Amino acid sequence: MLILSTLARGRELHGFEIAEAIERTTAEILRVEEGSLYPALQRLLVQGFVKGEWGRTAENRRARYYTLTAAGKRQLEAEVASYRRVAGAIALILKPA
Repeated sequence: MLILSTLARGRELHGFEIAEAIERTTAEILRVEEGSLYPALQRLLVQGFVKGEWGRTAENRRARYYTLTAAGKRQLEAEVASYRRVAGAIALILKPA
Protein backbone atom coordinates (compact mmCIF):
# COMPACT_ATOMS: atom_id res chain seq x y z
CA MET A 1 0.00 0.00 0.00
CA LEU A 2 2.88 2.39 0.78
CA ILE A 3 4.50 1.90 -2.61
CA LEU A 4 1.25 2.14 -4.55
CA SER A 5 0.21 5.24 -2.64
CA THR A 6 3.57 6.89 -3.27
CA LEU A 7 3.34 6.18 -7.00
CA ALA A 8 -0.28 7.40 -7.08
CA ARG A 9 1.04 10.92 -6.62
CA GLY A 10 1.71 10.84 -10.34
CA ARG A 11 5.46 10.99 -10.83
CA GLU A 12 7.55 8.09 -12.05
CA LEU A 13 10.15 7.18 -9.44
CA HIS A 14 13.02 4.73 -9.14
CA GLY A 15 13.33 2.50 -6.09
CA PHE A 16 15.53 4.76 -3.99
CA GLU A 17 13.20 7.72 -4.68
CA ILE A 18 10.22 5.62 -3.58
CA ALA A 19 11.94 4.73 -0.31
CA GLU A 20 12.92 8.37 0.27
CA ALA A 21 9.38 9.59 -0.49
CA ILE A 22 7.84 7.14 1.99
CA GLU A 23 10.28 8.20 4.68
CA ARG A 24 9.82 11.91 3.99
CA THR A 25 6.00 11.70 3.76
CA THR A 26 5.76 9.83 7.07
CA ALA A 27 8.05 12.28 8.92
CA GLU A 28 10.75 9.56 9.03
CA ILE A 29 8.52 7.21 11.03
CA LEU A 30 8.27 4.56 8.31
CA ARG A 31 11.31 3.26 6.45
CA VAL A 32 11.37 0.69 3.70
CA GLU A 33 14.64 -1.20 3.53
CA GLU A 34 16.12 -2.28 0.19
CA GLY A 35 15.69 -5.94 1.15
CA SER A 36 11.92 -5.38 1.33
CA LEU A 37 11.47 -2.68 -1.31
CA TYR A 38 12.91 -4.35 -4.39
CA PRO A 39 11.19 -7.74 -3.91
CA ALA A 40 7.91 -5.85 -3.33
CA LEU A 41 8.43 -3.83 -6.52
CA GLN A 42 9.12 -7.03 -8.44
CA ARG A 43 5.89 -8.59 -7.11
CA LEU A 44 3.94 -5.46 -8.07
CA LEU A 45 5.44 -5.64 -11.59
CA VAL A 46 4.50 -9.31 -11.98
CA GLN A 47 0.97 -8.61 -10.70
CA GLY A 48 0.61 -5.76 -13.20
CA PHE A 49 0.08 -3.08 -10.52
CA VAL A 50 3.13 -1.08 -11.59
CA LYS A 51 5.00 -0.61 -14.84
CA GLY A 52 8.77 -0.28 -14.93
CA GLU A 53 11.00 1.28 -17.56
CA TRP A 54 14.76 1.59 -17.50
CA GLY A 55 16.26 5.05 -17.51
CA ARG A 56 19.07 7.17 -16.06
CA THR A 57 19.15 8.99 -12.73
CA ALA A 58 20.36 12.56 -12.33
CA GLU A 59 23.74 11.01 -11.46
CA ASN A 60 23.65 9.09 -14.78
CA ARG A 61 23.12 5.73 -13.09
CA ARG A 62 20.90 3.11 -14.67
CA ALA A 63 17.65 2.67 -12.75
CA ARG A 64 14.18 1.29 -13.30
CA TYR A 65 11.48 3.94 -13.04
CA TYR A 66 8.08 2.82 -11.82
CA THR A 67 4.59 4.14 -12.53
CA LEU A 68 1.20 3.03 -11.28
CA THR A 69 -1.06 1.17 -13.73
CA ALA A 70 -4.86 1.27 -13.82
CA ALA A 71 -4.88 -2.13 -12.09
CA GLY A 72 -2.54 -0.66 -9.47
CA LYS A 73 -4.97 2.20 -8.82
CA ARG A 74 -7.80 -0.30 -8.27
CA GLN A 75 -5.57 -2.38 -5.98
CA LEU A 76 -4.64 0.71 -3.98
CA GLU A 77 -8.32 1.58 -3.51
CA ALA A 78 -9.01 -1.97 -2.28
CA GLU A 79 -6.04 -1.92 0.11
CA VAL A 80 -7.00 1.50 1.52
CA ALA A 81 -10.59 0.31 2.09
CA SER A 82 -9.30 -2.79 3.88
CA TYR A 83 -6.91 -0.70 5.98
CA ARG A 84 -9.72 1.65 6.99
CA ARG A 85 -11.93 -1.28 8.06
CA VAL A 86 -9.14 -2.73 10.21
CA ALA A 87 -8.21 0.68 11.67
CA GLY A 88 -11.87 1.30 12.51
CA ALA A 89 -12.12 -2.06 14.26
CA ILE A 90 -8.97 -1.34 16.26
CA ALA A 91 -10.35 2.08 17.21
CA LEU A 92 -13.48 0.36 18.57
CA ILE A 93 -11.37 -1.98 20.69
CA LEU A 94 -9.30 0.91 22.08
CA LYS A 95 -12.37 3.01 22.86
CA PRO A 96 -12.86 3.40 26.63
CA ALA A 97 -15.76 1.43 28.01
